[in-house]
Amino acid sequence: MRIKKYMAPSMSEAMKQIRQELGSEAVILSSKAVFTGGFLGLFKKRNIEVMAAIDPVSQPAQPVTKQKEKKLPVKPALESTIAKNNEQAASKQINRGDVELVKEIEGLKGMIRNIQIPSHAHYPEKLQQVYEYLIEQDVDTVIRSQIMDELLDKWFATKADSTDEEIKNWLEASLCKLVDQVPNGRPGLQKKYINIVGPTGVGKTTTLAKVAAETMLKHDKKVAFITTDTYRIAAIDQLKTYAKILNVPIEVAYNLEDFKKATERFSHYDYVFIDTAGRNFRNPQYVKDLGEIIHFTDEMETYLVLSLTSKQKDMEDIYRQFTTIPIKQVIFTKADETSTFGSIFNFIHTHKLGVAYITNGQNVPDDIEKATSSNLLKMVLGAKDYERSS
Repeated sequence: MRIKKYMAPSMSEAMKQIRQELGSEAVILSSKAVFTGGFLGLFKKRNIEVMAAIDPVSQPAQPVTKQKEKKLPVKPALESTIAKNNEQAASKQINRGDVELVKEIEGLKGMIRNIQIPSHAHYPEKLQQVYEYLIEQDVDTVIRSQIMDELLDKWFATKADSTDEEIKNWLEASLCKLVDQVPNGRPGLQKKYINIVGPTGVGKTTTLAKVAAETMLKHDKKVAFITTDTYRIAAIDQLKTYAKILNVPIEVAYNLEDFKKATERFSHYDYVFIDTAGRNFRNPQYVKDLGEIIHFTDEMETYLVLSLTSKQKDMEDIYRQFTTIPIKQVIFTKADETSTFGSIFNFIHTHKLGVAYITNGQNVPDDIEKATSSNLLKMVLGAKDYERSS
């Protein structure tokens, strides 16, 4: 393919030049206005820059004007020499062609890099509303594309004659299929020791108290508290307050020996809830310190607490810091402080890790609910009017 750039005062003049040089089979690759000359940014001349190309194969053969020469008989040896010379000449021509082809390919790559891809796809009007809503909810690009492909297939299957309610049902089915990849809303508390971890400010202590209260009040279990959050006096006092309200015992563990003594004391309890220190999640030492205080055994299950008001990238960074600890499920907090819930679906899709609970307020034990598929769908589909529910 031969590619050439043309500069002309107008598009018609540029087309005239292209026809004269490349012929009528040439194709236009791109065109744009270019301003040249001028003085101090003024009086610039407007030209049109056009990139055109022609496939050499498609060019019509040039008419032969010379008379056909009469071929004289040639000896075999001479024929061999002529053939060899012709092959060498053809080889040189091919090599020159390869160099030109490489240059043309590099030029095309440069043009492609300069093309601006639109950030928003365009769908039929009803589906476009769904697409824009998924963007508003911060649903990841990959998930959006997957969902919209499914909706578009159903749209064409119904011959573009679908109601808003039908489209909402399609969206719900697609989201449900995504969240059902992993178990959600079924924490079960299968182990004796329930460990709650996460960065500072996400509401770990309050969440621990909510889950413990639910275990006591709804399942009639005997529970106890251990706190390893000795970095903040207020954190110890907060958990002691919850322990007093719920009438459960509490132990403070400053080191691994204290932790083992506390577990021995609470050996006859059904569940022991462990509160950990909330510190800078960017510091790997924080996770290392947990191993020096908490004795992770087969009888322990750990839940990672994340805030829905956090950025998606921060959530990913937090999760990566805790990968050395076997995380069973995630607990998302502060659902009442945001109206975007796409990060939940992004997290499930990326890490194939289920969600145990969603918290939506400070009230203990009321403002918590199991993260069932129906509850997750209710949040994202009715995000604008999502209200706390017990």
